[in-house]
Amino acid sequence: MADPRIVLDSGDVARALTRISHEILERNKGADDLVLLGLHTRGVPLARRIGERIASVEGTAVAVGELDVTMYRDDLRTQPTRRSHKTEIPPGGIDGKVVVLVDDVLFSGRTIRAALDALADLGRPSAVRLAVLVDRGHRELPIRADHVGKNLPSARSERVSVRLAEVDDLDEVTIA
Repeated sequence: MADPRIVLDSGDVARALTRISHEILERNKGADDLVLLGLHTRGVPLARRIGERIASVEGTAVAVGELDVTMYRDDLRTQPTRRSHKTEIPPGGIDGKVVVLVDDVLFSGRTIRAALDALADLGRPSAVRLAVLVDRGHRELPIRADHVGKNLPSARSERVSVRLAEVDDLDEVTIA
């Protein structure tokens, strides 16, 4: 395997998250009735960072939570040993709110399909949107991100890795 190539360094990640935050605010016309739900593992710190950026612009906190989709995945039969995480819905719930799902990489779309199933069990948002740091293509389901940090065309055989300071002690995106 070839050495990984850095496609986003820490500065690039920060700028992408700032842009995504502003796009979310523009599309939502502010932070009212907005809930950010990070998908485990790396979507959670991304959602928190976006929430912090939105709060600094709007002067008000935005609800941020965590969504575990483990039991909603369609590959549990083939990969049954997945560690489950906690789902933490912010006070006030998601009913009637605009929910923005936040994840690190959009690939096949299956994780997002699982997230939509999980959301259906938790409530009824007025709208659901998707923000991802990297969209690498190769969709298997008709799912599209509303907010993308970087479109990264890739071969199926390539591996896109996102590292975040909260989990991995540094911010970068590599492809190998």
